[in-house]
Amino acid sequence: MNGKKFAVKTVQQEGQVIVQTCGDLDLAAAKEFRSTMEPIVNDANTELTLDMKELTYIDSTGIGILISILKMRHEQKSAFRIVNVPTHVQKLFDMTGISKFLTPQA
Repeated sequence: MNGKKFAVKTVQQEGQVIVQTCGDLDLAAAKEFRSTMEPIVNDANTELTLDMKELTYIDSTGIGILISILKMRHEQKSAFRIVNVPTHVQKLFDMTGISKFLTPQA
């Protein structure tokens, strides 16, 4: 954790929303991330891509949110993928076992 302030940006394209994360996704950022993601996740007709290119850190709270999103999108049978996962975050995903549930980058 380097203490970089969390920021999230959404880019809407035809039938798709790309959510770009930047900084530390931890307990302090959870409320902001949830409030940004909730309306997007609940729209089953929109493809959702989470771009983690600039994510510097994620804790168990952030991983819990991702698991919730995975479950919701799976129940809706809606597209959800995570792309540009930094190596240190990918290692954490691998250690926790959630990698096998993430759609690999195309």
